[in-house]
Amino acid sequence: MRQNQLKINDWVQEYQGEYQSYQADPQQYGSSIIEGFFPKENIRKEMAIRKINTTLTVLLGVFLVFTAISYYFATANEMVLNNLSRQTTVLNDENSDLQNKIDKLKSFNNVDITMQKNNTLKKAQQVLEVPAVSTNIITDKKSDAEKPFTWAIGY
Repeated sequence: MRQNQLKINDWVQEYQGEYQSYQADPQQYGSSIIEGFFPKENIRKEMAIRKINTTLTVLLGVFLVFTAISYYFATANEMVLNNLSRQTTVLNDENSDLQNKIDKLKSFNNVDITMQKNNTLKKAQQVLEVPAVSTNIITDKKSDAEKPFTWAIGY
């Protein structure tokens, strides 16, 4: 085990030595493959933007689900209201027909009550029989001298 620790320590020291020598003379190890000015990325800013974007995405998803559920309930309520409206219309039509029948019966009832109050229609208490009277029937003699009117079709 001691031997393993020595190997690891040797390796670490060798790596540190190469790293320090690279920092001292980078041209010795060759020029860089990519040349140019590359600004250092702001990792904190990117993380903050990513968190904000994730939060906004989750909120948008929640609002979309809420909107879909609200639309479902609004549509269901509208269907119920349409059904109730149809039933109300049918009941109003039936009520109108029944009201017309009641008005008709009331008018007959009013005429009947008025006739009973005024005693204009009385039942006969006695039936009288009268002998038939002979009358002379006068017949009009129409003259056929006049021409009957002829109808014209067209002009």
